[in-house]
Amino acid sequence: MNRIPVVPAARTTALAVAVALAGCSSIGDMLSGDKVDYRSTKVREQPLDVPPDLSQLARDSRYQAQGGVVSAANSGLATSANGAAMAGAVAPAARGETRVERLGNERWLVVPMSPDQLWPQLKTFWQERGFVIESEDAQTGILETDWAENRAKLPHDFIRTTIGRVFGNLYDTGERDRFRMRVERTATGSEVYIAHRGLEEVYVGDRKDATEWRPRASDPQLEAEMLTRLMVKLGTPETQAREAVAAPAVAQSRARLVQGTPATVEVDESFDRAWRRVGLVLDRTGFSVEDRDRAAGLYFVRYIDPKEIGKEEPGFFSKLFGGAKDGPAGPQRYRVLVKAAGDKTTVTVQPASGSGSAGESGDRIAGILANELR
Repeated sequence: MNRIPVVPAARTTALAVAVALAGCSSIGDMLSGDKVDYRSTKVREQPLDVPPDLSQLARDSRYQAQGGVVSAANSGLATSANGAAMAGAVAPAARGETRVERLGNERWLVVPMSPDQLWPQLKTFWQERGFVIESEDAQTGILETDWAENRAKLPHDFIRTTIGRVFGNLYDTGERDRFRMRVERTATGSEVYIAHRGLEEVYVGDRKDATEWRPRASDPQLEAEMLTRLMVKLGTPETQAREAVAAPAVAQSRARLVQGTPATVEVDESFDRAWRRVGLVLDRTGFSVEDRDRAAGLYFVRYIDPKEIGKEEPGFFSKLFGGAKDGPAGPQRYRVLVKAAGDKTTVTVQPASGSGSAGESGDRIAGILANELR
C-alpha cells in the first residue's frame, strides 16, 4: 500500500504566506498599470559606516543627492523629505514653470533653475527610478545610468503573479535599457535632454543554443515617459505633465548630406534647434559626448561601434578578465562642428586635433548624422 507523503505544516504555511504576499503585490502591479519598473544589473554601493568615536569628513555638497539612497518601501517618505528640505530655495520657482519643447520625436525639458540647483534633484530622480548611476560629471552636465531591466514588461499570468514574485530571477525580459541625461545651461535656467539606448538578447549559432546582447533601436516613447516623470518630480502635476509631453509634434525639419571634402550635413533650421537635435542624435547613436562648447558650436565625442555596445553588458566574461570595455581598437575621438549658415545650419566631422580631415570615418559618421536628422 502506497503512502501519501505528508508535508509538514510549518512548510505549508510558509509557502502559503509567500504565495499570498506575491499575489497581493502582483495584483497591485496589475491595477497600477505601470509602464516602467526598472531593476539595475548592478547592486548599489553603500557608504562605509563611521565608528562612533570618529566624525565624518566634510564633503562638497553642491552635487550630493538629497536624502541618500531611496528604497521602494520608503520612496514616498524620502521624496517628501527632499521636497521639504529644498522648498525654500528651489521648489517655488520650479512649480508650474517647467515646460516641454518638441520637434518630431525629440523632446526636451526647459527648467527655470540653474544646473547647480537642478543637479541634486536629477541625480535623486534616477536613483528613485531603480537605476544605478554608471557615470556622472556635474561640470559637463552629463549623467549615464547602468543597464537596467524593465520588469514591467514581464507577463502577468497566474504563475508569474504567484511563484514568480518570490523567485523573480527565474524571469527575464531579454532586454536592457540605459539612459543618458544631458543638462545645458541657458540664459534663463537649464535644458534637460534624455536619450535612450537599448539591448536585446538574441539566440546565435547554428543550434541556437547560445545568446548574445545586441543593440536595439532607441525608444522615443521611453524617453517621453522619463521626461514626464521628471516633470512630476520637479513639481508639475502628473496630468499636466502627460498632456505637455503628448502634445502634437511640430513638423520635422529636413537634413541632407552634401558630398565634399569633408562631407557636410545641411540642416534646414536655425543653429539653436540644430544644436539641440545634433546633441540628442549623438547621445542615441553610439557617440559619447565628453565635452561641448556651444559658443564655438563644438561637440567633443568618442565614437563606439554599435557592434561593440553589447559587450559591456554584464555576462560577457571578457570584462572579468581585463578586456577593453570599448573593444580592442578602443574608441575614436572626433569633433562635431555645428555652424550657422544663414537660415540653415551645417554639421561637419573633424579629427580630434581640429585640423585636417577625418577621412572615410568622418564621412561615414556624417552619413549617420544626416540619416538621423532627416
